[in-house]
Amino acid sequence: MNNSTNGFIKLGIAPAILEVLYKNKFEQPTPIQEQAIPIALEGKDLVGIAQTGTGKTLAFGIPMIQRALQNRSAKGLIVLPTRELALQVQESLNIVGKPFGLKTALLIGGSSVWRQVGEIRRNPNIIIGTPGRINDHLDQKNLNLSGIRTLVLDEADRMLDMGFAPQLKRILQHIPTERQTLLFSATMPPEIMQIARTFMQLPVQIEIVPPGTAATNVTQEVFIVPREQKGALLHSLLHDYRGSVLVFMRTKFGAKRAARDIRNAGHAAAELHSNRSLSQRRDALEGFKNGRYRVLVATDIAARGIDVTGIEVVINYDLPSQAEDYVHRIGRTARAGAAGHAISFATPDQRGDLRTIEKLLRKSLPLTKLPESLPAPPPSPTSPRPFHSERSRRRFNPRHRRGGFRRGGY
Repeated sequence: MNNSTNGFIKLGIAPAILEVLYKNKFEQPTPIQEQAIPIALEGKDLVGIAQTGTGKTLAFGIPMIQRALQNRSAKGLIVLPTRELALQVQESLNIVGKPFGLKTALLIGGSSVWRQVGEIRRNPNIIIGTPGRINDHLDQKNLNLSGIRTLVLDEADRMLDMGFAPQLKRILQHIPTERQTLLFSATMPPEIMQIARTFMQLPVQIEIVPPGTAATNVTQEVFIVPREQKGALLHSLLHDYRGSVLVFMRTKFGAKRAARDIRNAGHAAAELHSNRSLSQRRDALEGFKNGRYRVLVATDIAARGIDVTGIEVVINYDLPSQAEDYVHRIGRTARAGAAGHAISFATPDQRGDLRTIEKLLRKSLPLTKLPESLPAPPPSPTSPRPFHSERSRRRFNPRHRRGGFRRGGY
């Protein structure tokens, strides 16, 4: 190991883990890793506030793995809001933990319950899962959490937004109170502080950037575009940008339609939304990572669930319903210090939504003129279509029906 280039050495990490990190090209810790790892290794409770794409997985994963190596009976539990996040956390932890024979269990919806029961029976060192499926296994007596010594709540604000608070409380009732709790969140709403006060013991709080701060290496621009021209603008941009493109839609139906149109235009595209099965989601993510799909069209299920390096541009075809989600979306590019670009489409009546996003970011977003080559939008009707005849008007007006209104009304 080249000690002069491995910045993880000063964090208190065991030499064997340092060797694995170096072999896998992890040479310099990110700011959240640099601050969180020493605190977590001391066994203290921690609240970490950091935007997505800053390396939070290793910030809690390395201390969990080191603790498991020191005491094989000390189990860890990681709770996350989505299947995609859980899959990627497992993938990252396996890179570091598998050389030491550490075992993980993945408890998520859309996957075989019996396969998960088999993983539980193999006595995993670290359990990774979503709140709903973890509670399912607890209810069925498949899972015993009495051996958990480290609990991680990742993307805690997102879990609260998705209504998982009651399920989190049920999980916490099954875990010993004598434990270490690490809570990570991109924002700090009052509900997060309530969790910290209720379920944590004098947690150390670290904040890498103010909540709502976008990654510094992301350049941003906005097109004010009529709804009818958004499709044409997207196809124009897909011609301009030749690298990997992540397109965000507000609805799963919009994502499905956009992915179909992009494929029909000759681009390799996959879709990621709640109507896709787990195997389809895995195929979309893996295909996007390895270049089989150049374009991934997704709903906000992917705003925090994609950890793919090298995304050239993120396109917000639809503005998010929550301003905070804008930060998470554009954080899918410029991962781990790399450069990236984000483009947003806003219809003329969405200027208020843009101002809300700008207020969160504490800066104005630059507006870009639409390409001159973009087809003009079709004319919109100025008045409702008239009835074609007196007969048709009488047919649709119940007052003109023979006998007037029926008894009892319509």
